[in-house]
Amino acid sequence: MSLKNVRAFRRSLLDWYRRYGRDLPWRGTRDPYAILVSEFMLQQTQVSTVIPYYNEWLYRFPDFAALACASENDVLHAWQGLFPRSVEQIRQLPGIGKYTAHAVASFAFNESVPIVESNTARVFTRLFNFRKPIDSDMGRKRLWQNAAMLVPKANALTYNSALIDLGALVCVPRQPKCGVCPVKKFCRAKNPETLPVRKSSPRTKRLIENHSLIVSRSRILLQKADSRWRGLWILPLLQKSPANQQSIYKGIFPFTNHRITLNVFAQRQHKIDRRLQRWIKINSLESIPIPSAHRRALRHLLNGHRQNYMTVDR
Repeated sequence: MSLKNVRAFRRSLLDWYRRYGRDLPWRGTRDPYAILVSEFMLQQTQVSTVIPYYNEWLYRFPDFAALACASENDVLHAWQGLFPRSVEQIRQLPGIGKYTAHAVASFAFNESVPIVESNTARVFTRLFNFRKPIDSDMGRKRLWQNAAMLVPKANALTYNSALIDLGALVCVPRQPKCGVCPVKKFCRAKNPETLPVRKSSPRTKRLIENHSLIVSRSRILLQKADSRWRGLWILPLLQKSPANQQSIYKGIFPFTNHRITLNVFAQRQHKIDRRLQRWIKINSLESIPIPSAHRRALRHLLNGHRQNYMTVDR
């Protein structure tokens, strides 16, 4: 794309964004902490779901200090009044990948850096008629190169926001709205609905996981996860299903390329592993971080199935 066309593309995109861009709560702030929270949440689910969770999170935890426990003075001191501004420095933070680092640099500090996520990747593949798998190493590299070629040296914050909204509202997955696209004259795709291309999905693996329900005196025994949901609380894990016993709950949920069957068995237990397990009051479960699959199981079991409980005398 020539320099003249690049500039014309940006103008068309930004003119459209000024008229039709979405009014999202994280676009009204330049606080890097708030933007980081929004980016983490947006990686999990869609915008409409994120908004109430984002607002509630910032109400309860308005900054890094509010997230830190009183005993974590070193963490408070490290973050107080300081957040790295460059992409390279942000990438050094634990758990921060390339996209998140670029998003924070762009939306918090207006740095001239490209952004490649699901919406913008779709726009780029169609704009350049790119027909290599975008989830391959070469595909990802080319997408970032194309994105870097188009990003302006000034006002990248607004440009990147516009690009994301273009992918979310117009350049949509299966039936792109090419008739109203503000940059369609720059698009090389002949069959945009067939893009982007991805590698064949891996075969779904099926797993069965068995857990126990142990209740005593309005308390329930939970276990701290140490693998998939590290740091969250789950129903205690059983190595195998109990002999001659029917499960009192069965749920199926996807997780990456797995399809997992969650079985729950009513159990008696007198000795617990105090390193990983803890008694939790049932009326305080909503405040405990529990993965959604286990929370669904708990709500089902605790709402109307109390006759199935096998309690422990303590």
